[in-house]
Amino acid sequence: MVIEMKNIIKSFGSNMVLKDVSLKLNAGEICALIGENGAGKSTLMNILGGVYKMNSGSIFIDGKKVDFNTPAESLKSGIAFIHQELNLINDLPIYENMFLGREIKNKRNILDLEKMIHETEQIFNQMNVNLNPKTMVRDLDASYKQIVEICRAMMMKASIVIMDEPTTSLTKPEIDRVFKMMRTLRDHNVGIIFISHKLGEVMEICQRYLVLRDGYLVAQGNISEVTTDGLARFMVGYDVRTKSLSRNKTIGDEVLRVENLTDNKNYANISFSVKKGEILGVTGLLGDGRSELFQSIFGARNISSGKIYIDGKETKIYSTIQALNRGIGYLPRNRKENGIIKDMDIIENASIVTWPKFAKKGVIDRGHHNNVFKEQVKALKIKIGSITDSINSLSGGNQQKMVLAKWLSAGPKLLILDNPTQGVDVGAKEDIYDIILKLADENIAIVVLSSEAQEIIRICDRALVMYHGTIQGEVSKTTMNEHDIMRLATGGKLDQVREVKKA
Repeated sequence: MVIEMKNIIKSFGSNMVLKDVSLKLNAGEICALIGENGAGKSTLMNILGGVYKMNSGSIFIDGKKVDFNTPAESLKSGIAFIHQELNLINDLPIYENMFLGREIKNKRNILDLEKMIHETEQIFNQMNVNLNPKTMVRDLDASYKQIVEICRAMMMKASIVIMDEPTTSLTKPEIDRVFKMMRTLRDHNVGIIFISHKLGEVMEICQRYLVLRDGYLVAQGNISEVTTDGLARFMVGYDVRTKSLSRNKTIGDEVLRVENLTDNKNYANISFSVKKGEILGVTGLLGDGRSELFQSIFGARNISSGKIYIDGKETKIYSTIQALNRGIGYLPRNRKENGIIKDMDIIENASIVTWPKFAKKGVIDRGHHNNVFKEQVKALKIKIGSITDSINSLSGGNQQKMVLAKWLSAGPKLLILDNPTQGVDVGAKEDIYDIILKLADENIAIVVLSSEAQEIIRICDRALVMYHGTIQGEVSKTTMNEHDIMRLATGGKLDQVREVKKA
């Protein structure tokens, strides 16, 4: 199947999102669709997926003009859209998810479970997937959920698969698993449109690229003829920094120290400290316990044993309110689930942490808070319309900056950032790095939790590497590299590596 979209124009009210965009996708190729948040990628794919109607333009399948009014019509034509928020039900087994909305029934109008299980097994065998169809979806890791979505698309005879940020929440081994599946699809002559902000992954898995910027198609070509820096330049319109970010840091007194923290499940015997003006990284692989550890420090999880010291004094933290009152802020790893409230507007989301701070006798001083938030908008370069617009009107990068603004309004002395650049584009990522460095310069102690070794290397003064709930080792700014970080994250010791090199 060959898909062509020609001269696509789409606007929402007075906001023109797509401006005369054309693209072509051939069977059996993986094509990257990249651009900053708000560039028009999702809108273009939602038109192809039958979610939105275009203002003008044409879509052709194998040279024949088509018109999609619903997602069902697009799917019937062989186009499957796997969204970033997976459409799976955790409380159902895999095989029932595979047949959602099109269940197989026998002559007595009863669900034919055995036939659904058998057909699921058949598609798994075809795609070289080793999964039991009876497994509950909640027991799958994120990569296998992606794979189930892909297999469901193949079961519905999809010839084109659109994958929207499929690796955002995945670790390296999980990404490798999804990439293996994508190559299998390609070998079955399926065309894939791969939407991603991770340019290294684009270089690894894709054959061609298309770049949108401000609603225009600004660049396209073969991956073999471009570099990562070149793709970043196309996306933002200027050269993007890729080297480690340095600063003239001044490290102050200790803000946080923990001794032998244990929860008897996710982490054990954790001890470390972080000081004013310091950026401490914490990294590892999936299941290393770092998120659970810092959720406990923030009062969102129970601690079985160990001690927490704030400014040198032992402190008991039993709730997030207590943590906030002691000067701790926490930006969660999954913005859409834990960082924002979708039914609230921008200013409501920005103020939810600091309502007590801006309240007088139980009444919120909205004028005062609005002024503080507007200062944060300016300082963090957040692009918004009105503060009463829906939070969903912001791009991913601006949502992430807004969540940062929410915590900065609380005036924390310690700020914990769990995957602070997850799901944001390359330009917004650089903005967030600048914000982190600026906060450290203002004597705030920063802890950055990240699965991306390159991110840790670029912005952190030193980093702790966790393995199965313990601190496996520490690396410093002057010597840290991806090899040493991965060695520790997989249970090795740096001394072992150095001894081998000497030998």
